[in-house]
Amino acid sequence: MDSEYEKNIQKEFEQMEGTASETQARVTDLGTVDPNRLRRVDPDDPEVKRLNDLVGYIKLDLGLLPSGGRFYREDFEIHIRAARVGEIRDFSTMDDENPKDVDDKLNSVLVSCTKIMYGTQRGSYKDILEEDRIYVILSIREFTFKEGENKLMMPVKNRSCASSSCKSQDSVELRTSGLQFEMPDDSIEKYYDSNTKSYQIQTKNYGVINMAPPTIGVMRAMTDYIREKEQNGQPWDKSSAAIIPYMQREWRGWNDKEIFSTITGLQGWDAKKYSIVYRLAEKMRVGVKTEFVYPCQNCGAGVTVPLSFPGGVKSLFIIQDLSSELL
Repeated sequence: MDSEYEKNIQKEFEQMEGTASETQARVTDLGTVDPNRLRRVDPDDPEVKRLNDLVGYIKLDLGLLPSGGRFYREDFEIHIRAARVGEIRDFSTMDDENPKDVDDKLNSVLVSCTKIMYGTQRGSYKDILEEDRIYVILSIREFTFKEGENKLMMPVKNRSCASSSCKSQDSVELRTSGLQFEMPDDSIEKYYDSNTKSYQIQTKNYGVINMAPPTIGVMRAMTDYIREKEQNGQPWDKSSAAIIPYMQREWRGWNDKEIFSTITGLQGWDAKKYSIVYRLAEKMRVGVKTEFVYPCQNCGAGVTVPLSFPGGVKSLFIIQDLSSELL
C-alpha cells in the first residue's frame, strides 16, 4: 500500500513539473515593448490642467444652494477652498458700517477662495447668483474652520415651548445645514425652461418675457452704475433697479452705456407691462430666509432664530469667542 501510495505521489509530481515546464515555455518570450504605445500624461491636456488647478479645492453640490442650481449651465461647477491667513487679515479690515466695503470684502473672499468651471474652462465668481453668494461664503467659512473653532451662535428670538419652564437653548449655531430658503412662487414654476435655465413667461399682450434671478456680476454692474450716478448728483430711474437685474442674464460687456440703454428702453413701457414684470420678479426671488425655525433641544417645539452675525459680518472669519484658546 505504501509503495502504491508513493507511486501515485511521484506521478502527480511529474505531472505538475510538466505543466510548469509548458507554462514556462509559453512565457519565456515577452516580446518587444513599443515605448510609443505607453500612455503618457500630457501636461497640456485640458483635463490634466483642470485637475491640477483644483488641488486643495472641494466641489459644492449645486443642489444645496438656495437656487437649487437650476439657473446654471449643465457644465457649471463651483469649487471652494479654505481661506488663508492673508485673506483673513484682509477681511479683518472690513468697515461693518460701510455697505460698499462689506460687499467688496465678501466678494474678495469669493475671488480668492473659489474657482468657477464650465467644463475645462474657467468662469468667474460673478457667474454665481447673487442670492447663492451667502451660502457659498458660509461654505468657505465652514471649510476654513473645520474643527468648529469659530462657531457663530445666533440668539433665539422667541420660543413656542409647551411648558414655560422648558429650558430651551438660548442660541443656535449658524451652519449651512440649518439655513432655510425662499423659493419661487408655485404659480411661476410652469414657465421654467430647462434648456435656457430661465423662466420663459408667455403673456397675452407682451409676447414671451425671459427672466431669471440675477448673478453677482449683473448686480455689481447695476450697483456701481447707481453709485456713480448718486456720487455725481445725477438722476436715475430708481424703479428700474427692481426689475432690470432679473432681465439681464450676462454681465460680461454690460457696461454703463448698455445699462443706460436698458433703462431708457423701460421708459417706453406702459404701466401694465411694468407692473407685470415687477410682480414676476417678486415671485421668482430665491435666497436665504432672514429667520428660520429650529426645534427646541429639550421639548421639540419650534424656536424662531433670526439670521444674524452677533459680532458683525467680520465675525464670519474673525474668531469672536477666545475662551477656548486662552488659558
